Amino acid sequence: MATTLSPASSVTVHRYLLPNRKVNCTRIRCSGGGGNSGNIILKAAWYGSELLGIGASFFRSRKDVVEGDNRSMEVGEDGVIERAVIVETIKGDFERSYFVTGDVTVDAYEDDCEFADPAGSFKGVGRFKRNCTNFGYLIEKSSMKLMKWEDFEDKGIGHWRFSCIMAFPWKPILSATGYTEYYLSKESGKVCRHVEHWNVPKMALFKQLLKPSL
Repeated sequence: MATTLSPASSVTVHRYLLPNRKVNCTRIRCSGGGGNSGNIILKAAWYGSELLGIGASFFRSRKDVVEGDNRSMEVGEDGVIERAVIVETIKGDFERSYFVTGDVTVDAYEDDCEFADPAGSFKGVGRFKRNCTNFGYLIEKSSMKLMKWEDFEDKGIGHWRFSCIMAFPWKPILSATGYTEYYLSKESGKVCRHVEHWNVPKMALFKQLLKPSL
């Protein structure tokens, strides 16, 4: 989870809020509700989790932390990576639960790829990999499965199911479904924008963090 959370109100949510605008001839829309107070709480929770993850990395050890990524992508003669190669690589990253292990194939992404969800956005695949790794320090047990993949002209969409037990004293359980949009660069074939959506209302997700598990 860079850790990185985003249907009664029909809100599509995940970790980085992206305003409506055109990028690479693509318009991305993020709709939501809950007002400014909900957005402030969500952003505070996101940045708080990022800081907690960084702090936890100094005190907790993990056997599944990936220190390096040696997987490389095969580039075509025109300098563009084939779409099928990118898609299979992303599916492989899902199998390795990249969201909480940080085991993401960085060569499948542009160096300045933008990562977005309703809590905020940032650029840089290095920061994304670090955030995913650090987020794993806050989790005791997790499951992330790719349920369906859809191909469109300028992007692929991976629909997933995620659940985890947070490593807090009250052991809250987060559980949600969602999807991630992978926008592809025409110049390189790599992912240039990674937009996550969680099919959970903002406040419902926040309440999951506060609820002790049985």
